[in-house]
Amino acid sequence: MNDLIKPLIKPIGAALLAAFAASAAPLALAAGPDLKIALIAGKTGPLEAYAKETETGFMMGLEYLTGGKMEINGRKLKVIVKDDQSKPDLGRTLLAEAYGDDKADIAVGTTSSGSAIAMLPVAKEYKKVLIIEPAVADAITGEKWNKYIFRTARSSMQDALAAASTLKGGSVAFLAQDYAFGRDAIKAGKEALSATGSKARVVHEEYAPATTTDFTASTQRLFDALKDKPQPRVLGIVWAGPNPMNKIADMKPERYGIALAPGGNILPVMKTWKNYAGTEGTIYYYYAFPKNKMNDWLVAEHQKRFKAPPDMFTAGGFAAASAVFNALSKVPDGNSEKLVAAMEGMRFDTPKGQMSFRKEDHQAIQSMYHFRIKKDQANEWDLLELVREIPASEMPLPVKNKR
Repeated sequence: MNDLIKPLIKPIGAALLAAFAASAAPLALAAGPDLKIALIAGKTGPLEAYAKETETGFMMGLEYLTGGKMEINGRKLKVIVKDDQSKPDLGRTLLAEAYGDDKADIAVGTTSSGSAIAMLPVAKEYKKVLIIEPAVADAITGEKWNKYIFRTARSSMQDALAAASTLKGGSVAFLAQDYAFGRDAIKAGKEALSATGSKARVVHEEYAPATTTDFTASTQRLFDALKDKPQPRVLGIVWAGPNPMNKIADMKPERYGIALAPGGNILPVMKTWKNYAGTEGTIYYYYAFPKNKMNDWLVAEHQKRFKAPPDMFTAGGFAAASAVFNALSKVPDGNSEKLVAAMEGMRFDTPKGQMSFRKEDHQAIQSMYHFRIKKDQANEWDLLELVREIPASEMPLPVKNKR
């Protein structure tokens, strides 16, 4: 090599590297700062199991949808998890903290309906989107709603319409928890029977504190209300947390020709129902029912990682992740007003199949499932058989908010 050229190589190479670095820097910055998502859940308290499933499903959903990269349009996703302990005051405070201090672009939560309702005005105050998962109280997409509220979770009315579709006549009594979730559910149950044209008549409503452990007196009042009424006689149980079905069954409702109709619950609870083969109910999600690639992946991966199939709140968390992913993919800068516009009417895939946010109230429209408890169960999680999928078109969900 010419000795005159050698001294030039190093400076020229350095200059080229510097020039490349300078030209690459804007490309690296173009992706922008992290997209921040706040996930608020009742990780301690009575709904701890639900919250844990929601978080698991949410993180698995983002993993699946981003191909493991945890980024959208080149921007990294940062999930900020907060525990509201299912306390309304704390839920309100944590959401304000997420929007104000953490600068979250979008938030998801929470487990308790009471806490979720307390959070709604905060989303309006900060003009930021809040996706409700898994709280179900109708007021969330009803009288307490504002335009920044979207819900992937089913509503009490959707639960009720699904259950009502299985009742053609006879007599119904309800047992529910004495707070927003329970009272909303029973109100919805009565409206659903009317909306679906069912000839079943509600003969009694029984409300008990969420901390109740002795159901003897409540159950006896329910039995007395039903025992002489027209058949079929159905006792509907709407309960979050440890379910009283076994305790009620121990009091032998069959003596009075009364059938129990439990709402779907988490797998550890339903696993205790093996003695009630043939009992029917309705549910938001059961891992063996939906047939699609997303659910196939969720079931296989969850089984591999946790040695158990995914539960109903796991699927709900995954659905919320899909809503977040699709919304932020459409609006890369996370602008709230653009997000609201993009999400109204938005369709997105979930482990249950496709959902869509209804424009009028931002409730996710979705199918539900009519189940029967299996008699012959192949393993500890082989609990339910599908009677039929109940399409959204058969559940006339009323619009109850005011825009």
